[in-house]
Amino acid sequence: MELAMAAEEMKTVVNRLRRAQGQIAGVIKMIEEGRDCEDVVTQLAAASRALDKAGFAIIATGLQHCLTDEDMAASGDREQMRARLEKLFLSLA
Repeated sequence: MELAMAAEEMKTVVNRLRRAQGQIAGVIKMIEEGRDCEDVVTQLAAASRALDKAGFAIIATGLQHCLTDEDMAASGDREQMRARLEKLFLSLA
């Protein structure tokens, strides 16, 4: 399954991933500085949410593009693709 995203969708996902990357760098710095555990966990949770949102956006795009593709429906691969996308979705749950 290829990742085909419109430019705006791609921009949104990349921005979320960059936000998570910055948050993870911040968490590492906080740990190295011996910062408060509660602050570290709060930032780690924010990074986790950013990654989850990026993953869900990618899966939603896959659902939109793959499950509505007429060629896939015609070839009989629709159920196989649905199962693969479901597995991906559950991997984020």
